Amino acid sequence: MKAALRVGQRAPIRLQRRPPSLAGLDMTQEVGRAAYDEQLGKLQVRLRKVALAYRAQGRRGVIAFEGWDAAGKGGAIRRMSWPLDPRGLKVWTIAAPTADEQGNHYLYRFWKRLPRPGQLAIFDRSWYGRVLVERIEGLATEAEWRRAYAEINEFERMLDDDGVRLVKVFLHITPEEQLARFRDRFKDPLKRWKLSEEDLRNRARWPDYETAVEEMFHKTSTVQRPWTVIPANDKKFARLAAFKAVIDCLEAEVDMGPLELDPKFERRARKALGLDKAAGRK
Repeated sequence: MKAALRVGQRAPIRLQRRPPSLAGLDMTQEVGRAAYDEQLGKLQVRLRKVALAYRAQGRRGVIAFEGWDAAGKGGAIRRMSWPLDPRGLKVWTIAAPTADEQGNHYLYRFWKRLPRPGQLAIFDRSWYGRVLVERIEGLATEAEWRRAYAEINEFERMLDDDGVRLVKVFLHITPEEQLARFRDRFKDPLKRWKLSEEDLRNRARWPDYETAVEEMFHKTSTVQRPWTVIPANDKKFARLAAFKAVIDCLEAEVDMGPLELDPKFERRARKALGLDKAAGRK
């Protein structure tokens, strides 16, 4: 029998007993073009309905994308953005912090970018940079990135307590697939800008990043805020899987029914638009 919490006492953060892992993922999963096009359209309609429900009910949602360089985060985010009203969506591409941001706690710049009531926010990379790139590149001390796991878990619980729905997605590709995508970028003048010195440096430290990613899953995939890890060697499969993960989480326990009009407004609108008369003629 569980002990009751005292007034003001918060339930402990519970990590998943079996957090996700890169090992054992089926990297051969793929989807054909016809099935992809059909499913993508349906998922975009569902996501638009989610965004409208969040807007109508004053809810807030945050989607955090992490993954390897060239894993397809940008492509997935673009397809999520297309069907949505830009007034209800903010997309944040996270790079190195500014000088002003460096003078504050590393979570400061993410607090500033949290969505307003009725909005969704997508982060193309997130606060997890503290335990990934900052850890590997030595931009944070060992003491700083080690304590960041607890800080991040508490930060995410605060979002949850404040009614913010959080989705965490990691796109995984193999080193061989990343090399092929890097080569394609380098050979295409219109895509060459997407390949940077940092990408090459990160690739050279793949084993270190792999270790950091696995530890991130182990220490921050909680029962309430789990990681969804998606095999992304096939971009079409990864996009559909990301859509489904995001929609399933944002829809859970949310009234997705049509918005009910205020009766007074409905009467005024019907009169002003001549709808009652039109219905009478029928």
